[in-house]
Amino acid sequence: MRTNIHEIASRKNHLPMLKLFDSSLRLCVVPLSVATIWVTVTNQQDNSIYGMLKYSNILGLKYMVFVSALCAVYALVAVASSWVRYLVSKPWIFFVSDQILAYLMITSVSASMEIYSLAYNGAKNISWSEACSSYGRFCSKVKLAIILHVFTFCCFLVLAVISASRVFSVYDPPSVISIEMEEERG
Repeated sequence: MRTNIHEIASRKNHLPMLKLFDSSLRLCVVPLSVATIWVTVTNQQDNSIYGMLKYSNILGLKYMVFVSALCAVYALVAVASSWVRYLVSKPWIFFVSDQILAYLMITSVSASMEIYSLAYNGAKNISWSEACSSYGRFCSKVKLAIILHVFTFCCFLVLAVISASRVFSVYDPPSVISIEMEEERG
């Protein structure tokens, strides 16, 4: 009995630190997302031979901007609502939202990295030449935006793990007896 009381007291002492870490990560997402948006949206380069290249010409970069904006807004709303007692008692709301954003982030990172790879290396088998030799500054800014976006994804990955931990810590692990019963049935 004493061990259970000690474990409960220890768990309660760690909750404020976890909540502070969670809020800090969410707040870190905002400047990273805003920086990603700013670097991407202001990115353009003119070339006398090939013309003007802007982020808006590339669908994958527009998707990255959209996802970054969504992440920044969600992070602000989540930080504000994480201190509302009613919502804190519903950890599955944060779990589902964090999971969705983490998956959107991974699709956005993948799309942006594919675009960068095509621009940097080209695709010789389909006669797609690389563009970074002609648009070096543009490619450098895309690379910076992708790096910022990857850092944002890392924050959401940790947030997804934290929210999953909160949701599943409510439930007890399966007992040894119930596992043995399942093995006997199967």
